[in-house]
Amino acid sequence: MKTESDTDAIAQARQPHETKRRGAELSSLAQWMREHQDRFEAQAAGALPSATREPQRLHRAMRYAVLGGGKRIRPLLVYASGELAQADVGALDHVALAVEYVHVYSLVHDDLPCMDDDVLRRGKPTVHVAFDEATAMLAGDALQAEAFRVLAQAPLAAAARLDLVQELARAVGTDGMCGGQAIDLEAAGRVLEPAQLERMHRMKTGALLRASILMGARAGHLEATALPALERYAQAVGLAFQIVDDILDVEADSAQLGKTAGKDKAQAKATYVTVLGLDEAKDRAEQLRRTAGVALHETGLEASRTNRLLQLAEMIVARRS
Repeated sequence: MKTESDTDAIAQARQPHETKRRGAELSSLAQWMREHQDRFEAQAAGALPSATREPQRLHRAMRYAVLGGGKRIRPLLVYASGELAQADVGALDHVALAVEYVHVYSLVHDDLPCMDDDVLRRGKPTVHVAFDEATAMLAGDALQAEAFRVLAQAPLAAAARLDLVQELARAVGTDGMCGGQAIDLEAAGRVLEPAQLERMHRMKTGALLRASILMGARAGHLEATALPALERYAQAVGLAFQIVDDILDVEADSAQLGKTAGKDKAQAKATYVTVLGLDEAKDRAEQLRRTAGVALHETGLEASRTNRLLQLAEMIVARRS
């Protein structure tokens, strides 16, 4: 029979192995992320209108907004879920561009004086500061149009392209990102119930993250039995991302974030920190990380196919910027 000291000794003996294994996994993820971030950057640089093409100022603003910044979380989720579904990487490039164009357009518009009135994004002046408000508005509008154009040109069957276009439209419209932003603006200075806050976050941020995951999978060939569990994973990751953003707005500084820290408090916005408190917000993010892991297991797919999505969920919750 093992004594308590025997158990402790076994646990201590395992620690170096577990630490080494964990380190190898993180190294593998970091390399995979760099490769796909570089791939996305090259694809975007080639796909965006040239800065020398008329209207030059608008095209320069679009390239300024998209290129050379951001963690590319949404494209990474596209590539990871697409790999899980054994999708063609060329098709995934189109999906990744579409979701990131939409994300960037939303940031450009969010930063405008009529919205959040911010001057810093991704470590550099916001588009309306670097150019002007009218150009920033047009750049965001054009990026949204480019998102649907590049998605419609994906090397997939027409029915598959239509499915992806509809999924992205749902994520962007009044049931998704735009609707969530409207609720956020209306909620400034008000106290929201946790259920109201969760609904807002699932729309404003979660909808596009969810779409990134599901669109990547739908660009390939995923077993129908795995889709409900992948949907649960996507819902958990989408909400966890915004909760961590709320936490970082309190705990990180502007240099870490690449955007203005403390903005939520200054604008009296409803966040998970203001509604639940910092500790409970952290607990909720961790709970969602576990939910995401369970959901991947419930897909019934081999761990080798789901591991990258698992690693990304862990990274999203553990990130410091």
